[in-house]
Amino acid sequence: MKAICKTRPAAGVQFCEVSEPVLRPGYVKIKVQRASLCGTDLHIYEWDSWAQGRMRPPLTIGHEFCGIVEAVGEDVEGFQPGDYVAGESHIVCGHCKQCRLGQAHVCQNTRILGVDVDGCFAPYVVVPAANAQKCDSRIAPEIATVQDPLGNAVHTTLSGPIEGRTVLITGCGAIGLFSIGVAKACGASQVIVSEVRPYRLALAEAMGADLLLNPQTDNIPQAIANATGSQGVDVALEMSGHPSALPLITESIRPGGRISLLGIFPSHVSVDVNALIFKGVELHAIVGRRLYQTWETMQHLLLSGQLDVSPVITHRMPYTEFETAIELMKRGESGKIVFTLE
Repeated sequence: MKAICKTRPAAGVQFCEVSEPVLRPGYVKIKVQRASLCGTDLHIYEWDSWAQGRMRPPLTIGHEFCGIVEAVGEDVEGFQPGDYVAGESHIVCGHCKQCRLGQAHVCQNTRILGVDVDGCFAPYVVVPAANAQKCDSRIAPEIATVQDPLGNAVHTTLSGPIEGRTVLITGCGAIGLFSIGVAKACGASQVIVSEVRPYRLALAEAMGADLLLNPQTDNIPQAIANATGSQGVDVALEMSGHPSALPLITESIRPGGRISLLGIFPSHVSVDVNALIFKGVELHAIVGRRLYQTWETMQHLLLSGQLDVSPVITHRMPYTEFETAIELMKRGESGKIVFTLE
């Protein structure tokens, strides 16, 4: 079968002929219907410092997908061929302290699909049965495939109360855009976004953001003060990984507010910790999805009709057009790009 592979420790990827993955006990084999592109895939493509320190090529890449169970390995219960599933990309050990305490999202033995083990940018993928999440048939494949990153948005947004709160989101990549929808679906009174790219600001508007701000042209602290009666926002969700977002959030959060950080920063950054202390801010560092609480919440929101993430899905193309997709992502001219693999 043809797969998108990282074959060597250098920039770029290759289309390769690889063997179909072998089913083993405790695993399921899935025929991939849709897969979606993630910022992590761009890091891998560019072979940046993170990728160099984490990956060991050769490897099939890709970690966001949905599909149909083709075969079930020994010792697997609760699945059968024909089941419609989506992939949870974090493969956890189940026996470390974090896993035993119900904190598997920070398992210290986590392996990531398409990063540490062969991934889903191929017609078939084999994953542990625990990483195949059953989907309701009412969730379209284009939506089912983005549940992994959507789960990040759900986890971040709902790491504290959101109903009736004013929310600032810094950075409108796909997860920031998803977070707008989650916040609105869960009763946020006002969602303010900060983003430099006009393309993404337009998507933020489509997702229901109430106030669109561009740090290159707007006085954001003043705009937030005007919008909140000089109170500051109740909740700030940092999704950009840009150092400038931290002083903006520190200034904009109200005393007693909540900050949730998901964006990954390229290097060490400075934070005015004393300002946060004297404001009595609640600070959350977020990674991944709570397994599997986040999945339950996310699927409820999707099936209830309260959450529509379809505006974020801007491109659909065959996975053979991977290079085109990467260029769109580099230019910031896409939301979520979904690949077909039939």
